[in-house]
Formats: sequence, C-alpha cells, structure tokens
Amino acid sequence: MVRAALRVLGFELKGLASIALWIVRRPHGVPPGASAFSYAKEQAFMLTLMLFAMAIETVVVDLLLVALGVPGWLRYAVLVADLYGLLFAVMLAAASANRPHVVTDGELRIRYAAYFDVRVPLDRIVSVRTGRNLNEESMISVADGRLAVAVGSQTNLTVELDGPVTVVRPLGRRAEVTSIRFFADDPEAVPAALRPRLTVPS
Repeated sequence: MVRAALRVLGFELKGLASIALWIVRRPHGVPPGASAFSYAKEQAFMLTLMLFAMAIETVVVDLLLVALGVPGWLRYAVLVADLYGLLFAVMLAAASANRPHVVTDGELRIRYAAYFDVRVPLDRIVSVRTGRNLNEESMISVADGRLAVAVGSQTNLTVELDGPVTVVRPLGRRAEVTSIRFFADDPEAVPAALRPRLTVPS
C-alpha cells in the first residue's frame, strides 16, 4: 500500500514537471538523433471537453453551495477537490504531449503520460506491424503475455519480441510480455523509423 502511494505521488510530481516542460515546449526523454512519436492528438479533443465541463461544474457547484448556505469548511473542501480534478486533467494532457514514444539506435521506448514507461531493446524485436484495435479494455493491460498501452480504448501498432521482456505496471506490479500493442498518432512512421535500425537476419 505504501509503495503504491509513493508511486502515485511520483506520478503527481512528474505531472507537475510536465506542465512546466509543456509550457517551454521541451519534450522529455528524447535524445539527439532519436525519433519521437506522439499519441496525444487522439485524446486532445476529449480532454479539452472534459476540462471545459469540469471548469463549468466547479463554478456552478461553488455558487450552489454558497446559495444553500453550506458551511465554509465543506465548501472549500469541495472546491479544492474540483480544482485538483482540473489540475489532474492538465497534468495528463501535458505529460501525454511531452512524453512521446521514442525510437533510438538501441531501443524502442513506449510510454503513456507519466504513468507508464517501458524500454524495449531493438535486438529483441522480431517484427512491427500496423493494425487498429478499437476494443482495448483499459489504458494498460496484460493478458497471456501481451501488453496493451491504449489511448482512447484503441491501439494501432503491434511489436512482437523474441522472448519475454519485464514491464512494470503503473502501481508497481511486474509482468513478462512477448508482444506489445500501443497507439501512435502516425502509426506508419513508427515502423519506418524502426526497420532501418533492426538487425535483419542473413
């Protein structure tokens, strides 16, 4: 329980740092010569709607509590909770925007905001292919050695590995996977960047 709480606190700190990086338009973890691939555009519209709705709700609820004569301590507690919800949505948007997937000469790094990060050595990759799946059940899921990192309940890329790679789920649980599905805004660009870097058997 303590370990999970510390991981959640770490996510919050990374989210706050992401807002600062977002403001200065500085991507996180993209070294010189690497190729970065965004996944934030797919969820941008939904996050914008959510932020707008939450902002309206915050104002309306606060006015309603004032009109009803609710005690100040309760009103402020509700206001803090609503403002935290707004901050969380901003942190999610910022972290998604400046923590893209990354391909270097040595690895494929697959991420989701501040909550998930797995590094796959290129020499472990057997194949990479595009193909949309619209029925992913959760943001991060593992079943039968297959990892899915979904955006908006969908993935559009699959990487097959030559053996198990250890991944750490958001709350710290570990799993061994041999296949990874994930989402990129431009799925065709990822194989184009990967294939010249992969070792092709003779």
